[in-house]
Amino acid sequence: MVISISRPYFAPFPGYFLKARFSDLFVILDQVQFPLRTTWITRNRFKNDQGVLWLTIPVWKRGRGLQSIENVRICHQGRWNRKCPASLKSAYADAPFFQDHFDFLKEIFAEKHERILDLNMKIIRYIFRYLDIGTTIVHQSELGVKERGDRLLVEICRRTGGSSLLIPDPVLKFLDTDLFDRSGIEPKPFSYHPRAYPQLWGDFIANLSIFDMIFNCGEKTREIMAAGGA
Repeated sequence: MVISISRPYFAPFPGYFLKARFSDLFVILDQVQFPLRTTWITRNRFKNDQGVLWLTIPVWKRGRGLQSIENVRICHQGRWNRKCPASLKSAYADAPFFQDHFDFLKEIFAEKHERILDLNMKIIRYIFRYLDIGTTIVHQSELGVKERGDRLLVEICRRTGGSSLLIPDPVLKFLDTDLFDRSGIEPKPFSYHPRAYPQLWGDFIANLSIFDMIFNCGEKTREIMAAGGA
């Protein structure tokens, strides 16, 4: 069984979903440490007439020390939950498939999710359904795995019966290959090379949130995404 493992990013880029599609089981790391600096867990890139459009979900960090991802709470102060859908509508109103998904996005930002994990997972599961990705999703917290580093990856594979683990190419050189060999788990390289597709607003920008591809390409997203995989 092929396993892939990732953090619950906010509206991730296409390669995130292609890795999940190539897997039998997709494990979400919800009990690892939430980064103290900027992170894809709370923000991602879209596109507008100025170029890159960043959308960020504010979370509570000050005075909270080190937090695991599952414990990070969304800050509902300010107007971000109204600005985000307004920014998307301004940027993508002319995209051919934007209206197909705008109601979902308005609902996402209007709901007062307590945790960033809940908001991100609702988006991830929505995209799984839209792209017909049948891979099972499991959370680290469901497995009771507390190790760190490579031992965390190996133990997740053991608990789930995984025989191989998809690893992005840049990460492979940092793996403890002896640990994987002793555990009988095969690290399988994964790479994603983005293919250009029709975008609004000038020159093509790669690796935006997958919503940019969905808004512009609709059901062809699955085919375009797959063409970048290896």
